[in-house]
This record gives sequence, structure tokens and C-alpha cells, in this order.
Amino acid sequence: MNRIVISEQYKAHRDALLHLVTSFDTSVAPLIGQGDRNVIKAMPFGQDILAVKSFKSPNIINKWVYRFWRKSKAERSFYYAQRLLALNVGTAEPVGFAESYKYFGLDRSFYLSRGLKPDFTFRELIHDVNIPRRDYILERFTEFTFDLHEKGILFHDHSPGNTLIKWIDGEVHFYLVDLNRMSFGPLSRKQRIHNFARLTPLRAMVKAMSKTYARCANMDADQVYREMWAETEQFQYKFHRKRRLKKRLFFWRR
Repeated sequence: MNRIVISEQYKAHRDALLHLVTSFDTSVAPLIGQGDRNVIKAMPFGQDILAVKSFKSPNIINKWVYRFWRKSKAERSFYYAQRLLALNVGTAEPVGFAESYKYFGLDRSFYLSRGLKPDFTFRELIHDVNIPRRDYILERFTEFTFDLHEKGILFHDHSPGNTLIKWIDGEVHFYLVDLNRMSFGPLSRKQRIHNFARLTPLRAMVKAMSKTYARCANMDADQVYREMWAETEQFQYKFHRKRRLKKRLFFWRR
């Protein structure tokens, strides 16, 4: 690794953390998640488990962009996590990030954080209507999102798999993951409403969230619902159109 940055609490463990990164590809640690672009493993670290996320090597242009002009996804994840915690917003404790360079460009990057053991994610609220206290969780989640907005946090990847949900002492808590796309500053009404577009295709859930958000923001509930559902429908249309196009273009992969 050409660069490794570690949070103050873990500086004494630099060598051990570096070993986790350099052994990532050969490690048999269980996968937390694996998408088309990134891989996350639950890797042992003493008595703890760390979530180590390996970002896909960027394309030839972004190799230079992330090396010289823009922070890598791993670096942004690390510093955004620190900023969220400073604002009292739930996320996994950031441990560090590492980068390797090749031919003067970014080759690999890794983000390390404390492992979380959630009870479920927001996605389960969509697919399992029998989750205990589902309506209550959805109301608290909407209040949580309103709190993000009031603190000037726009989480661009506010999607079903990126909020972990955990019960602690009878109260529900929310933790954001996949943090590399965020912005900070005052939010417009349109930005606030649009931030709900990717969360669920279910009209009843959108209706419930719009009612709670309107209450929190002192807005007209019917108008918030109309705006929120219009944003949801537009996202769903674009999402499914993109999927259909990919199937046609990459038919040989089936």
C-alpha cells in the first residue's frame, strides 16, 4: 500500500490493519456483500470484526482523477463517517482507509470500519410486511431522514440496502453505510423530497413517509405525498428502463 490513514484510536495497530488490506484477496473471511463493483469482507481483528471494503479499480480516467484531483471513494467514506458521527448520525465507526497506486494513478482502495450486527435493513421493511412494529420503524426512519436534512446532510445513496436497522434497549436505531456519495449544506424542498425516491416502490410506504415528513417539516401532507410519489414513479421508470436496455445490450451474458 502506498498510503494508509488510520483513525487516532487505532494508530497503534497500523501493522495489523495493513495486513488485513494486503491479505484481502486471499482471505477466506466471509463476505458481507458483493456487488458488481465492490467487495466487503468481515475480517477478524483481535476480539472484534472489521468490515473491510475493497473498491473496484477505477477506469483509466478516474485513476488519475482520484490520484491527483479528487478524494478516492475510500477516503471519502472515511471522512464522511467521521463527519456523520460528529453530527450524532449513526454509522459504523471508521477505522481507516488505504490506497495503492500504479503508473501514477489510483489502482486499489480500501475502507475499514467496525463491524455492525444489524437486525435487518430498510429493504426488509419493503419485502416483509410482518416485521414487528413495522409502522413504528418506518415512522422513526422518516424522522431520522428529516434529521439528516435538518443537519444539512444529503445522502445521495439513500436506498433500501444502505440503512442498517438495529433494536437497542427497546428503541430502534439507524446506521448509514456506503457513504462515498454525500454532500453537506442547506437543502431545498426538492432535494429533500427527491431523497426519498429510491427507497421503496410501495405506494403505502411512500404515503406513510410523506405524512410523517410533512409533520416534521410543517408542510402540507397531501402536497408532500404528491411530490414524493411523483419522484418515486420517475425513479422507478428510469430504473426499469435502464434494466431493460442492459438486457438488450448484453444479451450474451445470460
